[in-house]
Amino acid sequence: MALKDSLRMAMRRQAVGIDIAAQAVRIVVLSCSPRKMNPVRIECVAMEPLAPGAMAGAEIVDRQAVARALCAAFGNVPQHCMSAALRCAMAIPGSATFTTRLYGGHMDGPPRPSASLEPAVLMEAERIAGIERHALAVDWYVEDSPPHPGAVTIAATAREHLEARIECAAMAGVTLTTVDVEPHAALRALRHAAKFELELHEPYAAIWIGSDGVYGWRIEDETIAEEIRYPSPEYSCVADALRDLAQNNLNVCALVGGEIDLLDGVSFSLADIGDVLGCSVLPFDCSSLSDGNVIPHSDLMQEPSFAVAFGLALRGIAQ
Repeated sequence: MALKDSLRMAMRRQAVGIDIAAQAVRIVVLSCSPRKMNPVRIECVAMEPLAPGAMAGAEIVDRQAVARALCAAFGNVPQHCMSAALRCAMAIPGSATFTTRLYGGHMDGPPRPSASLEPAVLMEAERIAGIERHALAVDWYVEDSPPHPGAVTIAATAREHLEARIECAAMAGVTLTTVDVEPHAALRALRHAAKFELELHEPYAAIWIGSDGVYGWRIEDETIAEEIRYPSPEYSCVADALRDLAQNNLNVCALVGGEIDLLDGVSFSLADIGDVLGCSVLPFDCSSLSDGNVIPHSDLMQEPSFAVAFGLALRGIAQ
């Protein structure tokens, strides 16, 4: 059976998403066939608690505690998934990142080599972050679909945040291949879930609740029509932000990931979100995206807080 599993996994692309949250480390391992249109397969979900005080916002205070939790989480990954080809992705909180888009005539047409874009990208990243270039970690990609085809999306963060995560992973024997932004990863997971939960092209809201606040997107015709973030100076409470997201347009449904108990420091349930948006609400649920395989710790698959880890793994198998 071990040989059969090894041969099966050798033919599949594999990736793991690692979410280091305020109180726990969460991982999701996905695999997929190289053939297009084949669904992803969930190989493992796992969670390990973090010692109190290990994290302070985006900063990793106790790297050894994080590394120990990572080791314990990876101890749940089936042996047939552990290979040199396993792509590992981690995220940085949105509050610690600066994002923007770079437009210009030189962006039109086929994507240009990264080397020719790099000077303009780095200059823009330095401008929006207000941090000198040598102290920045920068990621970017050329968008190939509406509403901003040809634009370059840029994400930058202080290099110290990136280096801390790379070091923690290395202490746990893990090599990172990708670092993403938490809200981007969560949105990727929610949009993937929408393909299973909703009708094609059906408008919906995607909401993610993290340790640094609430992020929301209204998706219409497969594109982002509106997005909000709370806390933000223009909103007095989270309900105001959600109303702005809806803009009096009745969403068919809202998909919600993250930790509801972090909302605004008050009791704000999924039902409350539905009341504000005027629509039904579905929590992010890995089990609805599974092909029916039985995996270790499958009781965790219904936890909405696994959206970031799932979205990170999705990016890994897509690369």
